[in-house]
Amino acid sequence: MDQLFRQRRITVPKRTSELVALVAVSCTLFLFLHTRDLSTKLQRMQRLNDDVTAFNHLTDKIPTDRTEHAYASEQEYKEALEVLRRNTGAERRKPERILATQSEVDEEEFQQNALDEVLLPKAWELNNTARTDSELLFFNRVPKVGSQTLMELLRRLSIRNRFGFNRDNVQRVETIRLSPADQQGLAAMVSAYDQPSSYIKHVCYTNFTRYGYPNPIYVNVVRDPIERVISWYYYVRAPWYYVERKRAFPDLPLPDPAWLKKDFETCVLSGDRECRYIEGEFRESIGDHRRQTLFFCGHEPECIPFNSFEALQRAKRVVEQQYAVVGVLEDMNSTLLAFERYIPRFFDGASQLYWEAQNTFNRINRNNFKPPVSEAVKQIVRSNFTREIEFYEFCRQRLHLQLKALRDPTIVIPSRRRRRAHRPAL
Repeated sequence: MDQLFRQRRITVPKRTSELVALVAVSCTLFLFLHTRDLSTKLQRMQRLNDDVTAFNHLTDKIPTDRTEHAYASEQEYKEALEVLRRNTGAERRKPERILATQSEVDEEEFQQNALDEVLLPKAWELNNTARTDSELLFFNRVPKVGSQTLMELLRRLSIRNRFGFNRDNVQRVETIRLSPADQQGLAAMVSAYDQPSSYIKHVCYTNFTRYGYPNPIYVNVVRDPIERVISWYYYVRAPWYYVERKRAFPDLPLPDPAWLKKDFETCVLSGDRECRYIEGEFRESIGDHRRQTLFFCGHEPECIPFNSFEALQRAKRVVEQQYAVVGVLEDMNSTLLAFERYIPRFFDGASQLYWEAQNTFNRINRNNFKPPVSEAVKQIVRSNFTREIEFYEFCRQRLHLQLKALRDPTIVIPSRRRRRAHRPAL
Protein backbone atom coordinates (compact mmCIF):
# COMPACT_ATOMS: atom_id res chain seq x y z
CA MET A 1 0.00 0.00 0.00
CA ASP A 2 2.81 2.45 0.88
CA GLN A 3 4.37 1.71 -2.46
CA LEU A 4 1.11 2.63 -4.21
CA PHE A 5 0.91 6.04 -2.48
CA ARG A 6 4.51 6.82 -3.32
CA GLN A 7 3.75 6.20 -6.99
CA ARG A 8 0.63 8.55 -7.00
CA ARG A 9 2.43 11.48 -5.25
CA ILE A 10 2.67 14.57 -7.50
CA THR A 11 6.00 16.32 -7.51
CA VAL A 12 5.81 20.20 -7.37
CA PRO A 13 8.64 22.05 -9.13
CA LYS A 14 10.83 24.23 -6.92
CA ARG A 15 10.18 27.46 -8.95
CA THR A 16 6.41 27.07 -8.56
CA SER A 17 6.67 26.96 -4.77
CA GLU A 18 8.76 30.13 -4.81
CA LEU A 19 6.07 31.85 -6.89
CA VAL A 20 3.36 30.85 -4.42
CA ALA A 21 5.42 32.21 -1.54
CA LEU A 22 5.96 35.51 -3.40
CA VAL A 23 2.22 35.90 -4.07
CA ALA A 24 1.47 35.28 -0.39
CA VAL A 25 3.96 37.95 0.72
CA SER A 26 2.55 40.43 -1.84
CA CYS A 27 -1.01 39.89 -0.63
CA THR A 28 0.08 40.42 2.96
CA LEU A 29 1.84 43.70 2.04
CA PHE A 30 -1.19 44.92 0.06
CA LEU A 31 -3.55 44.25 2.95
CA PHE A 32 -1.20 46.08 5.32
CA LEU A 33 -1.06 49.19 3.08
CA HIS A 34 -4.81 49.16 2.50
CA THR A 35 -5.49 48.88 6.23
CA ARG A 36 -3.15 51.81 6.96
CA ASP A 37 -4.88 53.92 4.28
CA LEU A 38 -8.30 53.18 5.75
CA SER A 39 -7.04 54.08 9.21
CA THR A 40 -5.73 57.45 7.93
CA LYS A 41 -9.06 58.25 6.27
CA LEU A 42 -10.97 57.38 9.44
CA GLN A 43 -8.73 59.75 11.42
CA ARG A 44 -9.41 62.54 8.90
CA MET A 45 -13.15 61.99 9.09
CA GLN A 46 -13.04 62.02 12.89
CA ARG A 47 -11.01 65.24 12.87
CA LEU A 48 -13.44 66.89 10.43
CA ASN A 49 -16.37 65.76 12.54
CA ASP A 50 -14.76 67.38 15.61
CA ASP A 51 -14.22 70.61 13.62
CA VAL A 52 -17.85 70.72 12.47
CA THR A 53 -19.10 70.03 16.01
CA ALA A 54 -16.90 72.82 17.36
CA PHE A 55 -18.06 75.22 14.66
CA ASN A 56 -21.73 74.48 15.32
CA HIS A 57 -21.18 75.02 19.04
CA LEU A 58 -19.35 78.26 18.29
CA THR A 59 -21.90 79.72 15.91
CA ASP A 60 -24.70 78.96 18.37
CA LYS A 61 -23.08 81.57 20.62
CA ILE A 62 -22.80 84.25 17.96
CA PRO A 63 -25.80 86.64 17.85
CA THR A 64 -26.96 86.85 14.25
CA ASP A 65 -30.06 87.75 12.30
CA ARG A 66 -30.41 84.30 10.73
CA THR A 67 -34.15 84.18 11.41
CA GLU A 68 -34.68 87.01 8.96
CA HIS A 69 -31.90 86.50 6.47
CA ALA A 70 -30.81 82.86 6.91
CA TYR A 71 -27.13 83.69 7.25
CA ALA A 72 -24.74 85.52 9.56
CA SER A 73 -22.90 88.66 8.55
CA GLU A 74 -19.54 88.25 6.86
CA GLN A 75 -17.77 89.71 9.89
CA GLU A 76 -19.38 87.09 12.13
CA TYR A 77 -18.45 84.40 9.62
CA LYS A 78 -14.81 85.50 9.62
CA GLU A 79 -14.65 85.73 13.42
CA ALA A 80 -16.15 82.26 13.75
CA LEU A 81 -13.71 80.87 11.22
CA GLU A 82 -10.71 82.36 13.00
CA VAL A 83 -11.79 81.09 16.43
CA LEU A 84 -12.52 77.68 14.96
CA ARG A 85 -9.11 77.39 13.39
CA ARG A 86 -7.35 78.50 16.56
CA ASN A 87 -9.28 76.37 19.03
CA THR A 88 -9.92 73.16 17.13
CA GLY A 89 -6.52 72.82 15.52
CA ALA A 90 -7.95 72.99 12.02
CA GLU A 91 -5.08 75.22 11.02
CA ARG A 92 -2.25 73.53 12.89
CA ARG A 93 1.29 74.83 12.89
CA LYS A 94 3.50 72.90 10.50
CA PRO A 95 6.38 70.83 11.98
CA GLU A 96 9.67 72.66 11.93
CA ARG A 97 11.45 70.76 9.23
CA ILE A 98 12.64 71.58 5.77
CA LEU A 99 10.61 69.11 3.72
CA ALA A 100 7.09 67.72 4.22
CA THR A 101 5.96 64.45 2.75
CA GLN A 102 3.32 64.45 0.03
CA SER A 103 0.85 62.68 2.30
CA GLU A 104 1.10 65.51 4.88
CA VAL A 105 0.55 68.14 2.17
CA ASP A 106 -2.46 66.23 0.87
CA GLU A 107 -3.88 65.91 4.36
CA GLU A 108 -3.63 69.66 5.03
CA GLU A 109 -5.21 70.41 1.67
CA PHE A 110 -7.97 67.92 2.41
CA GLN A 111 -8.69 69.58 5.77
CA GLN A 112 -8.71 73.09 4.28
CA ASN A 113 -11.06 72.11 1.46
CA ALA A 114 -13.34 70.35 3.91
CA LEU A 115 -13.44 73.41 6.18
CA ASP A 116 -14.20 75.71 3.25
CA GLU A 117 -17.00 73.42 2.14
CA VAL A 118 -18.53 73.43 5.62
CA LEU A 119 -18.13 77.16 6.36
CA LEU A 120 -18.64 78.69 2.93
CA PRO A 121 -22.27 79.85 2.52
CA LYS A 122 -24.36 78.84 -0.44
CA ALA A 123 -24.81 81.32 -3.28
CA TRP A 124 -28.52 81.75 -2.57
CA GLU A 125 -27.70 82.88 0.98
CA LEU A 126 -25.77 85.84 -0.45
CA ASN A 127 -28.28 86.59 -3.21
CA ASN A 128 -30.46 89.50 -2.13
CA THR A 129 -31.84 89.75 -5.67
CA ALA A 130 -34.12 86.79 -4.98
CA ARG A 131 -35.59 88.59 -1.95
CA THR A 132 -36.89 91.58 -3.91
CA ASP A 133 -40.47 91.85 -5.09
CA SER A 134 -39.85 93.91 -8.22
CA GLU A 135 -37.75 94.09 -11.38
CA LEU A 136 -36.45 97.57 -10.60
CA LEU A 137 -32.69 98.16 -10.44
CA PHE A 138 -31.67 101.11 -8.23
CA PHE A 139 -28.08 102.32 -8.64
CA ASN A 140 -27.54 105.05 -5.99
CA ARG A 141 -24.10 105.74 -7.36
CA VAL A 142 -21.20 106.94 -5.25
CA PRO A 143 -19.22 109.75 -6.95
CA LYS A 144 -15.75 108.99 -8.38
CA VAL A 145 -15.98 105.19 -8.29
CA GLY A 146 -16.33 104.72 -12.04
CA SER A 147 -20.09 105.24 -11.76
CA GLN A 148 -20.26 107.16 -15.06
CA THR A 149 -18.70 104.15 -16.76
CA LEU A 150 -21.17 101.74 -15.16
CA MET A 151 -24.03 104.08 -16.04
CA GLU A 152 -23.03 104.03 -19.72
CA LEU A 153 -22.67 100.25 -19.55
CA LEU A 154 -26.19 100.00 -18.12
CA ARG A 155 -27.52 102.21 -20.90
CA ARG A 156 -26.09 99.85 -23.53
CA LEU A 157 -27.26 96.78 -21.62
CA SER A 158 -30.78 98.22 -21.48
CA ILE A 159 -30.91 97.95 -25.28
CA ARG A 160 -29.42 94.47 -25.32
CA ASN A 161 -31.48 93.05 -22.44
CA ARG A 162 -34.63 95.09 -23.03
CA PHE A 163 -35.22 97.05 -19.85
CA GLY A 164 -35.91 100.71 -19.17
CA PHE A 165 -33.01 103.08 -18.50
CA ASN A 166 -33.69 106.13 -16.32
CA ARG A 167 -31.35 108.56 -14.61
CA ASP A 168 -31.61 111.69 -12.52
CA ASN A 169 -31.28 115.05 -14.26
CA VAL A 170 -28.20 117.24 -13.73
CA GLN A 171 -28.89 119.46 -10.73
CA ARG A 172 -27.53 122.81 -9.71
CA VAL A 173 -27.07 121.55 -6.15
CA GLU A 174 -26.59 117.81 -5.74
CA THR A 175 -28.52 116.77 -2.63
CA ILE A 176 -27.73 113.26 -1.50
CA ARG A 177 -29.45 113.35 1.90
CA LEU A 178 -33.19 113.77 1.57
CA SER A 179 -35.98 114.66 3.95
CA PRO A 180 -38.55 111.92 4.71
CA ALA A 181 -41.01 113.58 2.31
CA ASP A 182 -38.44 113.63 -0.49
CA GLN A 183 -37.50 110.01 0.23
CA GLN A 184 -41.15 109.04 -0.13
CA GLY A 185 -41.37 110.97 -3.38
CA LEU A 186 -38.27 109.23 -4.73
CA ALA A 187 -39.64 105.79 -3.81
CA ALA A 188 -42.98 106.58 -5.45
CA MET A 189 -41.34 107.88 -8.65
CA VAL A 190 -39.00 104.89 -9.07
CA SER A 191 -41.76 102.38 -8.26
CA ALA A 192 -43.95 103.92 -10.99
CA TYR A 193 -41.55 102.95 -13.80
CA ASP A 194 -42.64 100.13 -16.08
CA GLN A 195 -40.80 96.96 -15.15
CA PRO A 196 -38.14 95.84 -15.81
CA SER A 197 -36.42 99.18 -15.39
CA SER A 198 -33.34 100.83 -13.88
CA TYR A 199 -32.86 104.16 -12.14
CA ILE A 200 -29.56 105.95 -11.40
CA LYS A 201 -28.97 108.82 -9.00
CA HIS A 202 -26.40 110.24 -6.56
CA VAL A 203 -28.33 109.65 -3.32
CA CYS A 204 -28.03 107.88 0.02
CA TYR A 205 -29.57 104.46 0.51
CA THR A 206 -33.35 104.83 0.65
CA ASN A 207 -35.58 102.24 2.30
CA PHE A 208 -38.59 101.88 -0.01
CA THR A 209 -40.53 99.56 2.31
CA ARG A 210 -40.63 102.30 4.94
CA TYR A 211 -43.00 104.18 2.63
CA GLY A 212 -45.08 101.21 1.51
CA TYR A 213 -43.23 100.34 -1.71
CA PRO A 214 -41.37 97.11 -2.52
CA ASN A 215 -37.61 97.35 -2.36
CA PRO A 216 -35.79 97.51 -5.70
CA ILE A 217 -32.59 95.60 -6.53
CA TYR A 218 -29.89 97.78 -4.95
CA VAL A 219 -26.43 97.92 -6.58
CA ASN A 220 -23.41 100.17 -6.17
CA VAL A 221 -19.62 100.34 -6.53
CA VAL A 222 -16.92 101.39 -4.07
CA ARG A 223 -13.32 102.50 -4.48
CA ASP A 224 -10.18 102.80 -2.37
CA PRO A 225 -11.16 105.77 -0.14
CA ILE A 226 -7.85 107.62 -0.53
CA GLU A 227 -7.75 107.32 -4.31
CA ARG A 228 -11.38 108.37 -4.42
CA VAL A 229 -10.94 111.52 -2.33
CA ILE A 230 -7.92 112.54 -4.46
CA SER A 231 -9.93 111.93 -7.61
CA TRP A 232 -12.77 114.09 -6.29
CA TYR A 233 -10.35 116.85 -5.25
CA TYR A 234 -9.08 117.30 -8.82
CA TYR A 235 -12.41 116.53 -10.48
CA VAL A 236 -14.06 119.65 -9.04
CA ARG A 237 -11.03 121.69 -10.18
CA ALA A 238 -10.92 120.41 -13.75
CA PRO A 239 -11.55 123.15 -16.37
CA TRP A 240 -14.04 121.09 -18.33
CA TYR A 241 -16.05 120.48 -15.15
CA TYR A 242 -16.82 124.20 -14.80
CA VAL A 243 -17.42 124.58 -18.53
CA GLU A 244 -20.13 121.92 -18.32
CA ARG A 245 -21.59 123.48 -15.18
CA LYS A 246 -21.61 126.93 -16.79
CA ARG A 247 -23.46 125.60 -19.82
CA ALA A 248 -26.09 124.00 -17.62
CA PHE A 249 -26.34 126.93 -15.18
CA PRO A 250 -25.11 130.20 -16.79
CA ASP A 251 -25.52 132.26 -13.59
CA LEU A 252 -23.25 129.95 -11.60
CA PRO A 253 -20.30 131.98 -10.20
CA LEU A 254 -16.76 130.91 -11.04
CA PRO A 255 -14.52 129.75 -8.15
CA ASP A 256 -11.46 131.59 -6.85
CA PRO A 257 -8.43 131.00 -9.18
CA ALA A 258 -6.18 130.42 -6.13
CA TRP A 259 -8.51 127.60 -5.04
CA LEU A 260 -8.39 126.05 -8.50
CA LYS A 261 -4.58 126.05 -8.55
CA LYS A 262 -4.14 124.53 -5.09
CA ASP A 263 -2.70 121.02 -5.33
CA PHE A 264 -3.64 118.15 -3.04
CA GLU A 265 -0.21 117.63 -1.46
CA THR A 266 0.09 121.28 -0.47
CA CYS A 267 -3.46 121.19 0.86
CA VAL A 268 -2.69 118.21 3.12
CA LEU A 269 0.79 119.26 4.29
CA SER A 270 -0.23 122.84 5.07
CA GLY A 271 -3.18 121.71 7.21
CA ASP A 272 -5.68 123.42 4.94
CA ARG A 273 -9.25 123.27 6.21
CA GLU A 274 -10.36 121.50 3.04
CA CYS A 275 -7.91 118.62 3.56
CA ARG A 276 -8.24 118.09 7.29
CA TYR A 277 -10.18 114.89 7.78
CA ILE A 278 -11.24 114.94 11.43
CA GLU A 279 -13.07 111.98 12.92
CA GLY A 280 -16.59 112.73 14.09
CA GLU A 281 -16.72 116.05 12.24
CA PHE A 282 -20.13 117.27 11.09
CA ARG A 283 -19.59 118.92 7.76
CA GLU A 284 -22.06 118.83 4.93
CA SER A 285 -21.50 120.70 1.72
CA ILE A 286 -21.63 120.19 -2.04
CA GLY A 287 -17.93 119.38 -2.21
CA ASP A 288 -17.81 117.12 0.83
CA HIS A 289 -17.61 113.62 -0.61
CA ARG A 290 -15.24 112.12 1.93
CA ARG A 291 -17.72 109.61 3.32
CA GLN A 292 -18.26 106.65 1.05
CA THR A 293 -20.21 105.01 3.89
CA LEU A 294 -22.81 107.79 3.75
CA PHE A 295 -24.27 106.37 0.51
CA PHE A 296 -24.94 103.07 2.26
CA CYS A 297 -25.71 104.22 5.79
CA GLY A 298 -28.77 106.27 4.83
CA HIS A 299 -30.31 109.68 5.44
CA GLU A 300 -30.29 109.61 9.25
CA PRO A 301 -28.24 112.13 11.27
CA GLU A 302 -26.15 109.27 12.70
CA CYS A 303 -24.68 108.79 9.23
CA ILE A 304 -23.21 112.30 8.96
CA PRO A 305 -20.12 112.25 11.27
CA PHE A 306 -16.97 111.51 9.35
CA ASN A 307 -15.25 108.15 9.96
CA SER A 308 -17.68 107.23 12.75
CA PHE A 309 -18.24 103.73 14.15
CA GLU A 310 -22.04 104.07 14.03
CA ALA A 311 -22.05 105.03 10.35
CA LEU A 312 -19.67 102.14 9.56
CA GLN A 313 -21.87 99.55 11.30
CA ARG A 314 -25.06 100.85 9.69
CA ALA A 315 -23.45 100.84 6.24
CA LYS A 316 -22.19 97.26 6.66
CA ARG A 317 -25.59 96.08 7.81
CA VAL A 318 -27.35 97.69 4.85
CA VAL A 319 -24.89 96.21 2.35
CA GLU A 320 -25.26 92.77 3.90
CA GLN A 321 -29.04 92.79 4.06
CA GLN A 322 -30.16 94.93 1.12
CA TYR A 323 -27.60 95.15 -1.70
CA ALA A 324 -27.52 92.49 -4.38
CA VAL A 325 -23.94 93.38 -5.38
CA VAL A 326 -21.51 96.10 -4.35
CA GLY A 327 -18.70 96.12 -6.88
CA VAL A 328 -15.11 97.30 -6.46
CA LEU A 329 -13.53 99.63 -9.01
CA GLU A 330 -10.06 98.14 -8.54
CA ASP A 331 -11.41 94.67 -9.40
CA MET A 332 -13.63 95.20 -12.41
CA ASN A 333 -13.43 91.58 -13.57
CA SER A 334 -14.92 90.27 -10.31
CA THR A 335 -17.43 93.12 -10.22
CA LEU A 336 -18.83 92.43 -13.68
CA LEU A 337 -18.87 88.69 -13.06
CA ALA A 338 -20.84 89.11 -9.82
CA PHE A 339 -23.30 91.43 -11.58
CA GLU A 340 -23.79 88.86 -14.32
CA ARG A 341 -24.24 85.88 -12.01
CA TYR A 342 -26.41 87.49 -9.33
CA ILE A 343 -28.44 89.93 -11.47
CA PRO A 344 -28.60 88.30 -14.93
CA ARG A 345 -31.86 90.03 -15.91
CA PHE A 346 -30.02 93.35 -16.15
CA PHE A 347 -26.33 92.45 -16.50
CA ASP A 348 -26.31 89.46 -18.84
CA GLY A 349 -23.38 89.97 -21.25
CA ALA A 350 -21.89 92.84 -19.21
CA SER A 351 -18.30 91.55 -19.24
CA GLN A 352 -18.21 91.02 -22.98
CA LEU A 353 -19.79 94.40 -23.70
CA TYR A 354 -17.43 96.19 -21.32
CA TRP A 355 -14.18 94.73 -22.63
CA GLU A 356 -15.22 95.06 -26.28
CA ALA A 357 -15.82 98.80 -25.78
CA GLN A 358 -13.04 99.38 -23.28
CA ASN A 359 -11.47 102.27 -25.21
CA THR A 360 -14.80 104.11 -25.19
CA PHE A 361 -15.34 103.51 -21.49
CA ASN A 362 -11.79 104.62 -20.66
CA ARG A 363 -12.46 108.07 -22.10
CA ILE A 364 -15.46 108.68 -19.82
CA ASN A 365 -14.61 111.36 -17.23
CA ARG A 366 -10.87 111.07 -17.91
CA ASN A 367 -9.10 113.79 -15.94
CA ASN A 368 -5.76 114.72 -17.50
CA PHE A 369 -5.35 117.49 -14.94
CA LYS A 370 -4.81 115.15 -11.99
CA PRO A 371 -1.10 115.10 -11.00
CA PRO A 372 0.41 112.17 -9.10
CA VAL A 373 0.30 112.23 -5.29
CA SER A 374 3.19 110.86 -3.25
CA GLU A 375 2.73 107.75 -1.14
CA ALA A 376 3.86 109.67 1.96
CA VAL A 377 0.98 112.13 1.60
CA LYS A 378 -1.46 109.30 0.93
CA GLN A 379 -0.31 107.62 4.13
CA ILE A 380 -1.01 110.80 6.12
CA VAL A 381 -4.54 110.91 4.75
CA ARG A 382 -5.00 107.16 5.19
CA SER A 383 -4.44 107.42 8.95
CA ASN A 384 -7.67 109.45 9.23
CA PHE A 385 -9.76 107.17 7.00
CA THR A 386 -9.56 104.04 9.16
CA ARG A 387 -13.28 103.19 9.17
CA GLU A 388 -13.81 104.25 5.58
CA ILE A 389 -11.00 101.86 4.64
CA GLU A 390 -12.56 99.13 6.80
CA PHE A 391 -15.85 99.54 4.94
CA TYR A 392 -14.09 99.35 1.59
CA GLU A 393 -12.32 96.13 2.62
CA PHE A 394 -15.61 94.74 3.89
CA CYS A 395 -17.26 95.31 0.51
CA ARG A 396 -14.26 93.81 -1.28
CA GLN A 397 -14.35 90.67 0.88
CA ARG A 398 -18.09 90.31 0.43
CA LEU A 399 -17.70 90.52 -3.36
CA HIS A 400 -15.09 87.76 -3.33
CA LEU A 401 -17.22 85.69 -0.94
CA GLN A 402 -20.13 85.92 -3.38
CA LEU A 403 -17.92 84.60 -6.17
CA LYS A 404 -16.52 81.79 -4.01
CA ALA A 405 -20.07 80.80 -3.04
CA LEU A 406 -20.82 80.07 -6.70
CA ARG A 407 -18.36 77.15 -6.40
CA ASP A 408 -17.29 77.57 -9.99
CA PRO A 409 -13.74 76.23 -10.53
CA THR A 410 -13.27 78.55 -13.53
CA ILE A 411 -13.54 81.67 -11.32
CA VAL A 412 -10.19 83.00 -10.11
CA ILE A 413 -10.35 85.29 -7.07
CA PRO A 414 -7.53 87.87 -7.22
CA SER A 415 -5.25 88.33 -4.24
CA ARG A 416 -5.27 91.57 -2.24
CA ARG A 417 -2.12 92.90 -3.91
CA ARG A 418 -3.15 92.02 -7.41
CA ARG A 419 -4.25 94.93 -9.58
CA ARG A 420 -6.19 94.93 -12.77
CA ALA A 421 -4.25 95.46 -15.97
CA HIS A 422 -6.94 97.83 -17.18
CA ARG A 423 -9.37 100.05 -15.37
CA PRO A 424 -11.75 102.80 -16.44
CA ALA A 425 -10.24 106.25 -16.58
CA LEU A 426 -11.48 108.73 -14.03
